[in-house]
Amino acid sequence: MAILVLGGAGYIGSHTVYELIEAGRDVVVADNLITGFKAAIHPKARFYQVDIRDRKAADQLFEREQIDGVIHFAAFSQVGESMKNPLKYYDNNLYGTTVLLQSMVAHGVDKIVFSSTAATYGEPERIPILESDKTVPTNCYGETKLAMEKMMRWTGIAHPMHYVALRYFNACGAHASGKIGEAHDPETHLIPLILQVPLGKREKISIYGDDYPTKDGTCIRDYIHVSDLAQAHILALDYLMKGGESDVFNLGNGVGFTVKEVIDVARAVTGHPIPSEVVPRRAGDPAQLVASSDKAKTILGWKPQLDSLETIVASAWNWHKAHPNGFNG
Repeated sequence: MAILVLGGAGYIGSHTVYELIEAGRDVVVADNLITGFKAAIHPKARFYQVDIRDRKAADQLFEREQIDGVIHFAAFSQVGESMKNPLKYYDNNLYGTTVLLQSMVAHGVDKIVFSSTAATYGEPERIPILESDKTVPTNCYGETKLAMEKMMRWTGIAHPMHYVALRYFNACGAHASGKIGEAHDPETHLIPLILQVPLGKREKISIYGDDYPTKDGTCIRDYIHVSDLAQAHILALDYLMKGGESDVFNLGNGVGFTVKEVIDVARAVTGHPIPSEVVPRRAGDPAQLVASSDKAKTILGWKPQLDSLETIVASAWNWHKAHPNGFNG
């Protein structure tokens, strides 16, 4: 029986496929390649260029392959874009998940692990954030992900389906092999943006506000290595395979770093001065976002292995140095 990874040509999806195959699993990848890269797909995975909004194509895939469980990464994920073009996010994220779940129910596939996000919480009530905290998203992206979670919950009440939603924080780093890493266009994530400076792609890194109530005035975030995230998806799928109940888990290191601290680590790793400039705050940026992952550690047995910021930045730098233009060279 195979594991279907939707969005397996994307950043976190491709790393999860690598980890699954290294663990000896049979993997099928479905991706429409709108934001993913064919070069990121593991050569041992069977690949279908499919858009999950296409019910006929989804049905054909489930008829052709013996799928035991699904890991769902197929969603648009740019916060800024979601605010400018919300209907694009509802169409792809919500409608795509509707079609997927319809096809899963029709073919008796009853286990799904879902790539959710910390954006479901909105402004945190407390630090660290617990799974039981209020979910009041402050952007359309987070709203669609929360709606996808709810769709799975209600589907699981009406049909014999179980799900795990993994709400994670700042995914970063690259695979140890150096074969795959982070490549977005446009890039919005802090670590790859910082590394564009020593790569000669930008003159300096912008710091959005230095007057937050934190130790150095810059925002604090929880950074989690992409390979540790990938392992959590596998553990979550195994948990469902063993009869685990539907649930939601945070994934983070439980430690926050300021923007200035991340820049300092990048300077040390790259040996480049990496000039920075403080610019006005961005609307809607919380001062701190740090996860409590105790629940995932207790129930799933998850333990991040690559949790030092130096390790994370060094793995990212290894990838970006070798692939300054991402998968295009």
